[in-house]
Amino acid sequence: MNIITGLQATGDLHIGNYFGAILPMIEKSKQIQSTDKLYLFVPDLHSLTIDIDYSTFYQNILNNVRVYLACGLPQNQHNITVFRQSFVPAHSQMQWLLSCFSYFGEMSRMTQFKDKSKDHDSNINLGLFSYPVLMAGDILLYDALYVPIGEDQVQHLELCRDLAIRINNKFNKQIFVIPKNTGEQMEFIGYEKALRIRSLSNPEKKMSKSSPDEKSKIMLTDEPAKAIKKIMSATTDSLENISWNWETQPGITNLLQLFSILSKKTKEETILEWSGQKQYGPLKKAVAELISQFLTEFQTNLATISNQDVIKALTKGEIQANIQANHTLLRFQKSLGLHK
Repeated sequence: MNIITGLQATGDLHIGNYFGAILPMIEKSKQIQSTDKLYLFVPDLHSLTIDIDYSTFYQNILNNVRVYLACGLPQNQHNITVFRQSFVPAHSQMQWLLSCFSYFGEMSRMTQFKDKSKDHDSNINLGLFSYPVLMAGDILLYDALYVPIGEDQVQHLELCRDLAIRINNKFNKQIFVIPKNTGEQMEFIGYEKALRIRSLSNPEKKMSKSSPDEKSKIMLTDEPAKAIKKIMSATTDSLENISWNWETQPGITNLLQLFSILSKKTKEETILEWSGQKQYGPLKKAVAELISQFLTEFQTNLATISNQDVIKALTKGEIQANIQANHTLLRFQKSLGLHK
């Protein structure tokens, strides 16, 4: 069984990224069988679809991979491969081949493109339009059954499945492994619904690194004392009653969710401990202390990992990734009559 997932390439990471995406994948990496293969790649080519700071891009990639290593990603397991997308040329070649089997209409219906293009002027780059095809190639090159994804990527996963089925049917053979459907993906990662940490300032929205409001998010690089202040000033309500209810008390529920995760207690245990209490201060203080402990431990681990450690892990992984990707690419090229 093969699994593939992308690691964020740009920007600092916050605790929502950590608990919603990084931690579940680290835990999964420790549970996979010896016969399974886990591919974790930095989607640096995808990052070029938006305007970024190119002068810091390379170092940002290394910094974000450092985070995964600091979080406990196994570095010496033969079946775990970490690599940069751009260091495996088969990704770009596969995108072109798959684009020749993709329909303009289905690409135009991608909601991610519609949403993102609203924020741009008329000069929308072609990469933003076609990157779901590149994503399909990312998945299909590694014969992946499972692709842990966020809610905003579900439509792209379905496009990948459609392309694989379309091409397999056209050539009447299994050129590509068909990834599992969305429901099975969510079950595999361990969440009925993707975990979403909410903004501390506006709990109606998820925590976002792009928010200009620094108080809304806790970055993994925040000093513990700074994070404590953010938790203590988090938006709650005036109901004077602690309950787990996203509809009526999103701010309190967000704090309860953080308490549950950081204390490693179940939702039920957390509700039993806090439900019905009228003062919000003790809950904020408890979450603040747990956040401080978490950041102190994480940042201590992060400081032990150098750029050289990251490059060593990536270089090793890119050798293995190229072998697998080139094998799948050649299989497709043979079916197309490009190779014998």
